[in-house]
Amino acid sequence: MTPNALLDCQDQGRLWPHPPGAVGGADLDAAYQQALAVRALRVARGERPVGYKIGFTNRTIWTRYNVFAPIWGPVWDSSVRHCDGSGTLSLAGTCQPRLEPEIVFGMRATPKAGATPDELFDVVEWLAPGFEVVQSHLPDWKFSATDTVADSALHARLLVGARLPLRRLAASAAGLDSLLAAAEVELLHDGSMVERGCGANVLDSPLQALHHFLGELRRCPGAPDLQPGDVVTTGTWTDAWPVEGGQTWTARFSAPLGALTVTLT
Repeated sequence: MTPNALLDCQDQGRLWPHPPGAVGGADLDAAYQQALAVRALRVARGERPVGYKIGFTNRTIWTRYNVFAPIWGPVWDSSVRHCDGSGTLSLAGTCQPRLEPEIVFGMRATPKAGATPDELFDVVEWLAPGFEVVQSHLPDWKFSATDTVADSALHARLLVGARLPLRRLAASAAGLDSLLAAAEVELLHDGSMVERGCGANVLDSPLQALHHFLGELRRCPGAPDLQPGDVVTTGTWTDAWPVEGGQTWTARFSAPLGALTVTLT
């Protein structure tokens, strides 16, 4: 499929007319170039990238989706919403949407080349609970890893909750890493418990996921670097749950991370 055809499927919420593996191909690097071409089309029509999402950081779901390493892609001013703890997201134009509770980081500055976790900690300004709506343009969420990359890393929407200044949570990368690894989340749908997850599911902690992503981003030819003000959502703590308009979901993270409620329309 051409970049224009990929973007058209995203705009229309339409399934790809190809079987798994046919669009992404056999080469992961080539799939990232497909995704970057779609990104360029979105920028050309006036959308503004505001950061990145990292997907498949949760090792507990790798066998379920047959994807065995993290992926990444951009998020947009048209797809990201901010709130103080309760907000709405539209599912219009999405394809087989699912919901994921995550931790989102806000960047104060661009990390230096080869940044250590401590140096990365120094350029993160805040973190927040988040909900990402992900989507797949292949039926029944059956895809290859390269398909998920070509499919813009499955990103559809992102709701970012109340921001917590990083240094109010921890004094160092090691402290934050420990806090996040030990934290848990309860995922509720219309007030009923659906699943529990933990920060250690996400490459041992969301800070570790961010550090891993930074290295992968900078190994990709043509990928724009992280910028001051960017957000990075680091991957789901639970499975990704099918959703539809009219539902309300809540993620209750361990103190002091807070909670986030989303109403889907």
